[in-house]
Amino acid sequence: MPVFTPIPHDAFVGAIRTLAGAIAADAWKPAVLVGIGRGGLAPAVYLSHASGLPMLSLDYAGAVAEGADDLLGRLAARTRAGERLLFVDDINDSGRTIGRIRAALSAAGAAPGAVRFATLIDNVRSAERVDYAGRTIDRAETKDWFVFPWEAVAPQASLADDAAAVPDRIA
Repeated sequence: MPVFTPIPHDAFVGAIRTLAGAIAADAWKPAVLVGIGRGGLAPAVYLSHASGLPMLSLDYAGAVAEGADDLLGRLAARTRAGERLLFVDDINDSGRTIGRIRAALSAAGAAPGAVRFATLIDNVRSAERVDYAGRTIDRAETKDWFVFPWEAVAPQASLADDAAAVPDRIA
């Protein structure tokens, strides 16, 4: 059974402030935030409010990813028109979601350097790197299954099913 570690709301808000500060201090400025559904939507909304940046949502990582490829094609076109996009997710664990999005954007002709990623938690052992992280972990040491504030209302069985789907991360 995994160790479920709740992320308190104040820690979540603190991570958002850390991300907003890092983005504000960087010379690279995004035009739009893109929340990656489902886990990145709440962080993207908060980061949108903290930064004043507009936000779009991309239902890519969820069970229903219909239309994601069309949206990624339109987002790639926006980068070719000069816009910079910051994709936001809750955790960069394996890097699978970020890798798929990067590959899809590249295949759609996204402008080099126009896309970045931000996560609340970044695993240093991930196959993908992010540009901004609220917190960094090492999955070789930290096996906890993080429960973000928006997941706190989920039934325990649902959380256990989610964790069981990726046993390599928590074993």
